[in-house]
Formats: sequence, structure tokens, C-alpha cells
Amino acid sequence: MTISDAVPTKTLMAAPSQIIPAAKRILLSGPDVGDLEEEYLLRAFRSGWIAPIGPDLEAFEKELADKAGVAYAVGLSSGTAALHLGLLGLGVKPGDRVITSTMTFAATANAITYCGAEPVFVDCVYDGNMDPIQLNRALKDSIVSGTKPAAIVPVDLLGRPADYDRILPIAAEFDVPVLVDAAESLGSRFRGQACGSLGEGAAVSFNGNKIMTTSGGGALLTNDEHLAEYARYLSTQAREPVAHYEHREIGFNYRLSNLLAALGRAQLARLDGLVERRREIRGRYRDSIVAMTDGITLFGDDNEHHDNAWLSAVLVDESRTGFTAGELGAWLAEHDIETRPLWNPMHLQPVFAGTQMYGGEVSEGIFSTGLALPSGSTMSDDDVERVIATVDVFLDRRAR
Repeated sequence: MTISDAVPTKTLMAAPSQIIPAAKRILLSGPDVGDLEEEYLLRAFRSGWIAPIGPDLEAFEKELADKAGVAYAVGLSSGTAALHLGLLGLGVKPGDRVITSTMTFAATANAITYCGAEPVFVDCVYDGNMDPIQLNRALKDSIVSGTKPAAIVPVDLLGRPADYDRILPIAAEFDVPVLVDAAESLGSRFRGQACGSLGEGAAVSFNGNKIMTTSGGGALLTNDEHLAEYARYLSTQAREPVAHYEHREIGFNYRLSNLLAALGRAQLARLDGLVERRREIRGRYRDSIVAMTDGITLFGDDNEHHDNAWLSAVLVDESRTGFTAGELGAWLAEHDIETRPLWNPMHLQPVFAGTQMYGGEVSEGIFSTGLALPSGSTMSDDDVERVIATVDVFLDRRAR
């Protein structure tokens, strides 16, 4: 599978006899939409339900709740909105402290600050998810200091569920509610239970790069009727159920539109297939790039849980490979292949400088060595081979 240096930059081979032209940019995780999505959208459009509410929104919420194995789903404008309203519904208020993972996207910590609360960051374990030992330490310290946290927000990183066998009992011991940031893990399972059904509630995202999309959007999933209804109430500007406009609380314009919900219904119907394709792509990377290269490992891949393979990432051990994850990413970018470093931990972000942090070495190591590879379900077999072949050229040149 080695390619000669004489091969032009824009032309790559998966094997000596097969030329794959670099005719397009390969995205990290592009949306996967087609005829079914068009059908659902046009039907909703022609029905006249263009306003934020409508029958497709109601149907989407029911279908989503059924898929996740929960009683209620509230369709919202983003996963961040779901986190925000979920925290408010759990009673998080200004001055409170909320424990969350440092290895996450900024939205997790931002939602905590929207409530006027302060995040407390804990380190991760090898798969990037919350370290139960550090969580337990943070909770014990908070009890001693008299600052019991108002909530815990674990994150299912890159679609892989956190260790709920340990996190949930620890939370119960200290009587602290858990709101799961499941933005990336719809379609994943933990011990046979759908992600999104763990904790008091969970936030999922339907952003354009997620496993399924409503263009923009998200949802709060829960078995708690009060939590669901309070989120629904706040998401429509906290309007009281009277004929005139009356408001007793500050609300938000967070509701998902009927048209986007129609798109979500089509995507949800295809979710299992979208997950399966991403798992196939991860398997190709495992069997080629990882299996054949000393010093490159597949991030968080031990087959213990059934994650949705939202993003497949590798860790690059420079001491064994002689190159960094950044150098590999730069090479792929030169050949129109999009990659991304793994999350820069929140405790390293300037906006959260000085925030309390437990541990940090593991997340910092993952950030410095990790690289997410193209993982979208729209990738053709040729696209996957082009990624593999381009990596192979890089490895061949570095070996010389």
C-alpha cells in the first residue's frame, strides 16, 4: 500500500494498481441526508406548520423518547439549551458549584455558567471520560468545605459512555443529581441501556456534525415529568397558560421548530444504519492504520461498550513514531482531508483560568497526542481508502 514519492500531491493510491483522485475534500463528520429527509421536510412544509410548534415536533419527541428508552423528550434549539434547561430544572442557581469533566467541548461548561453557577473540573481516565476517583475526591472535599455541588455533569466523549457503574453510585452516596452531557452519544449503549436514559436527565445534540442532525437542535431526555415540563415551559419564554401574555419567570427562546423536527424524524428512522456505517469506518482504521503502525493506537477502543463511533480518533506516541499528531494532521490537511485535535481541556482554557481542577495530567496527555480522523457515514469506501493511503504515504516518508 506504499505510494511512490513521484505520485502527485492530489492523486493517491490505496494499492499500486488503484488510483484514487483527490477530487473533493473529505470532511470530519458531515451531515448524512437524502431522499427520506427531503420527503419529510417537504411534507411538513406543505402542511403549513412552519411555526415552532406542530405535529412533527410532537411526533419527533415521542419517537425520540421511545428510541432512548425514556418517558419524555423535549425538542430544543441546541444541545447547549438542553444542558442549560436541565440544570435549571435540577435547581442549579447563581453561586452553586457543578462538577463536570474537563475533557469536553466548551458548551458543557458554558451551560453551567449560564445558570450563574461555577464549574468544578475533574480529570478523565484513558478513554477521555470522567475519572470516578477524582469525582469522589471532589465531592468529599466539597462536603468538608460546606459547598455541596448542585449537580454532576459527566460527558460521553466522542460517543463513548462514561463509567456509570461507578459514577451513579458515587453521586447517589452524596445525594447529588446527575445530568448527562450525551450530546455525542445518541445511538450508544451502556450495559444494554441506551445513552440518554442515564441520570436524572440527559442532553443530546443534533448539530450538523453529530451522528444525526436537525441542522441545528437538541433535546432534553428524562423520566422525570416535572423536569420535562419545566424545560418545555422555560423554552417558550416561560409563558403562563393564560390567554394574554403573562410571565412569572425569565424564560428562553429555545424551542425546536416543526420543520427541523421533521428532518429529525427522518434521521431518527435511519439512526441505526448511520451508527453501523461509522463503526465500519472505525474498523477499517483499526485494521489498517492502527494494526500496521507501532505507536498509533485507537482512542478509547476496547470493545467493552457499544458506542456509536461518532468520531474515530487515534493517539500518536511521538517517542515511538518519531512524529506528532499535529504533524500527521497537517499532512492530511495538505491533501484535503479534515482532521481535528481532541478537546483542549477546559482547565486550560483562558476563560476558565483559576477554576478549581482535580487532576489534569491524563486529559492534557490526550489533548497533546490525539487526532480525530474523518468518520462521517457519508464517506464512501474510496474515501476511507484515500484517508488510509494518505496516512500510508506519510508513514513511508517518515520512515526514510
